[in-house]
Amino acid sequence: MAKFRYKAVDSQGKEVLSTVEADSQGAAIEKIRAMKLTPKAIGMVKEDTPDVAATRPAAAAKPKKKGGGDIKLPKFMRGGVKTKDLMIFTRQLATLVDAGLPLLRGLRVLHRQTTNEAMKDALAGMLETVETGNTFSESLANYPKIFNNLYVNMVKAGEAGGVLETVLNRLAEFMEKAEKIKNKVKGAMTYPIVVLTAAVGIVVFLMLAVIPKFQQIFDDLMGGEGMPALTQFVIDLSEWVQEYWPFGLAIVFALVVGIKIFKKTPMGSYLSDVIALKAPGFGPLTQKTVVARLTRTLGTLLSSGVPVLQALGIVKDTTGNQVIAKALQSVHDSVKEGEGMTAPLGASGVFPPMVVSMVEVGEETGALPEMLIRVANTYDDEVDNAVAAMTSIIEPIMIIFLAVVVGGIVIAMFMPLISIIGTIGQQGS
Repeated sequence: MAKFRYKAVDSQGKEVLSTVEADSQGAAIEKIRAMKLTPKAIGMVKEDTPDVAATRPAAAAKPKKKGGGDIKLPKFMRGGVKTKDLMIFTRQLATLVDAGLPLLRGLRVLHRQTTNEAMKDALAGMLETVETGNTFSESLANYPKIFNNLYVNMVKAGEAGGVLETVLNRLAEFMEKAEKIKNKVKGAMTYPIVVLTAAVGIVVFLMLAVIPKFQQIFDDLMGGEGMPALTQFVIDLSEWVQEYWPFGLAIVFALVVGIKIFKKTPMGSYLSDVIALKAPGFGPLTQKTVVARLTRTLGTLLSSGVPVLQALGIVKDTTGNQVIAKALQSVHDSVKEGEGMTAPLGASGVFPPMVVSMVEVGEETGALPEMLIRVANTYDDEVDNAVAAMTSIIEPIMIIFLAVVVGGIVIAMFMPLISIIGTIGQQGS
């Protein structure tokens, strides 16, 4: 029989910190509830760990930031865990816990086999924290650069409800779907960026290396005669690039830095988020991506037992778009006042009517989490279709753009040659 340390609240709202012996975490939760207590967090205590519950107040239950099980990672290693590594860790831990392996043993197994140094150090610190009688969610909270607020709160809800393995599986599925959407959007943007970079590189090479040689040939053969307007324009542009390319490079660099600095200001950040939602072509894709991530996050939190107000606060902080976050704050305030989510969602103007309707049905039927997940699945499919459509449109546009730019330069250089060849032919006859 294992020993579990728990935090609970009694009928008067007073926090209780103690231990209970049971065969499993679920049985421990049942015993806690039988004592007319509401569990908030629960974790297994190692056998050789002293019972510190009787020697410290409940307020001291949370591990201190300094010392103890919290390992200070070097700066260059902090936050060095990729989403893929975290996704694999979550899926493996869910499998181990679901198979009946104690949490501590599961963490030790993952600590031994992980190859990511940042994750290995974090797991070592988490093991020490859990072994001293603290909960798994508290150990995760010590590493905010690896485990965000969403992750910690879902684990906390899973511990309180005795469904940690279910929550971990949901987290893994959530991260897998989010990463899938992210990769698809990145993939759609890769092609035009590569083509545009190649076009710029080719044009710069022609301007600096090829066109000056043609200019010398034209000066020698044409003797200062007037050249076609297109050819003269390209030559003038080449001369400008040769003379002022450092100045042009400095302007581009200053614009990039200036835009980045402006985006860090409150007004610039908000304006960039507005543009991201309203930009032709890319705006609808951004909106669908944000809505898919938002509804999946909220639905996953609610189905995991996280209170609706807390879930809305977490989602607001993880949207990545201030316009959407502002709308969610209105929803949060409405729910806090005892009202529904539908009215502020519709009034915000940033959520599609289908989302508002599905949320309304979910509130009326009491199946809001399921409705939110359905919305997320629908918009995942729409993001896939939008990315495919955008890719099919962008590819020919970029090919035509490259052909027009490079082809225009080539034509401009051959127009005087045709004139020269014609003149030589007339003189020969």
